[in-house]
Amino acid sequence: MTNLRPVGVITGTGVGEHFDLSTPKTVRTPFGSADVFTRERGDYVVIPRHGRTHRSPPQAINYRANIEALARLGVREVIATSAVGSMIRSFRVGEIGLAGQFIDFTKRRPTTFFEHKVVHTDMTYPYSRPLNLRISSAAKRIGLDVRQDLVYVCAEGPRFETAAEIRMYKMLGGDVVGMTGVPEVVLANERKLEYSSVVIATNWAAGMQPKVSQDEVLRVMNDSGRSVKQLIEATVAELRGDRR
Repeated sequence: MTNLRPVGVITGTGVGEHFDLSTPKTVRTPFGSADVFTRERGDYVVIPRHGRTHRSPPQAINYRANIEALARLGVREVIATSAVGSMIRSFRVGEIGLAGQFIDFTKRRPTTFFEHKVVHTDMTYPYSRPLNLRISSAAKRIGLDVRQDLVYVCAEGPRFETAAEIRMYKMLGGDVVGMTGVPEVVLANERKLEYSSVVIATNWAAGMQPKVSQDEVLRVMNDSGRSVKQLIEATVAELRGDRR
């Protein structure tokens, strides 16, 4: 998977701040506009999922515009980041992992590009296994431990989950819970993009600690953000055949 096209990077909470977001390019699509931040080297482009100033809540993000903008820029691989609550004690707060499957509990979001024709997209393996291997290889090279094949449960938000919901998600096989992974991964597959999700455990899920707070999420993400950026840039270097 050697790539001379730009790699797409979609940053979530606490990660975008570690990237240069000073040169926006507005990409217009039939689904709305997306602000994409380019690099002089042209090796990757960045979309801050919640917007440059983090104003779009999970249920109001224009996921279709973001994915369509990347596709129109010639992107073929997308590395996304997401803050998650961990539902399993073996994936501890502050640790980094890769999603392997998802379970969708969103309710009100446009989830497809194909609203006016019948297209059924295969979702057997929604996250790119070749790209996950590249990320894992890059992680080893820079000495970063990355957990594999996590099952990501996507809740609607913007509220945190109840303890009863977390118990249900765990019974269904979920490992981590977040609010932004779907429909982003679905749309990426519909556009035939290689998509991976780097998840960062920012807290124990509801019922596993006394309460969940946004301040805790931001604090842990800010602490982990530099490592995540380093992992992304090491992966981009591998994709482009430049491991210096």
